[in-house]
Amino acid sequence: MRSLTSSSPSSPSRGTLTLPESQALAVVYDTDVASRSFKGRLPAALAARLVGRQPLVTFVTVGELTQWTRLRHWGPRNRAMLEDWLADKPVISGGKSIAAVWGELSAAATQRGRPTPVNDTWIAACCIAYGLPLATLNVKDFTDFAEHDGLALLRP
Repeated sequence: MRSLTSSSPSSPSRGTLTLPESQALAVVYDTDVASRSFKGRLPAALAARLVGRQPLVTFVTVGELTQWTRLRHWGPRNRAMLEDWLADKPVISGGKSIAAVWGELSAAATQRGRPTPVNDTWIAACCIAYGLPLATLNVKDFTDFAEHDGLALLRP
């Protein structure tokens, strides 16, 4: 494993993120993929594409999963199981540089007449800032970022 740091203005500069030696093995899980992976319900085609890859999640996904546990009245046992599942997954946190990428993405999408959901834009910003692909089942939510901003999508 190695730590990814960068001095590029558009790259995260606060803290480090531990990635595999080959960054090509790292992939960010969108919340839908994280949820299905946790439940053991990934579609076979996507599960096959993720074999041997290092999963990462964003701070947004951690927040959304936590929200779901509360809204769905999960008990301590299920919450502990989720925490155990998340324990070995590096989390891409927000920060000034990620926020700047989010601002650029959000403004550009709005200027194109295609404003995007806030959380999806945060997830895309995390991926783009680190140059990491996103595994998602909600391809339509991220297509605009792929077409205009260079977001790499891992599709089923």
